[in-house]
Amino acid sequence: MDIFSKREGPRSEDVRARKLIAENAGTIRKLADQISNGGFTKMRQDRARRNEQPKPEGLLIYTMSASTKADDPDPYIRVSLNGRVVLSDRSTGRQIQLLGQIRSTAGSKRFVLATEENGYISPVCDETRDALASYDGVEIGPGFTEKDIVRTFGTCLGLVETQHSGGESSVARTKTGNGQPEDDTSELL
Repeated sequence: MDIFSKREGPRSEDVRARKLIAENAGTIRKLADQISNGGFTKMRQDRARRNEQPKPEGLLIYTMSASTKADDPDPYIRVSLNGRVVLSDRSTGRQIQLLGQIRSTAGSKRFVLATEENGYISPVCDETRDALASYDGVEIGPGFTEKDIVRTFGTCLGLVETQHSGGESSVARTKTGNGQPEDDTSELL
């Protein structure tokens, strides 16, 4: 019966082989280049180039990860292309709360507030509901447009700022416009 026990550390054969390879590394490299017609050195250079970190010289580097700082949201009212009226964060573009939707029925468009009675799973809070209740079911037309919704809801919810730094209105792209300010002198309701 032979008993084999595990030794600690590397085997003596492995130590001798590594020493032989290390002593003759230059000769081994020359032979490998000669056999591969310079391919061995080229392969090692390509591997080193792939492992090299990118250099930011002349490059624009953008981080696509989420913001790590916890800033307070900068809310504004936005009407999306599909008629959803939402409260969004200006800095991230993320939706904070759905306020309602512009629904088309029988050729007319009406604003529907996001409440349980109107069939919304996630209704607006009571404070927002009280502020916007008078606009639930209001017809959207020449007298009251999507732009008026943004302006009126911003005032009702206490969102003071309605202008961007470039002078553009805070109205996001709607079905009828492209976000550019229009001269609208009509009075609200």
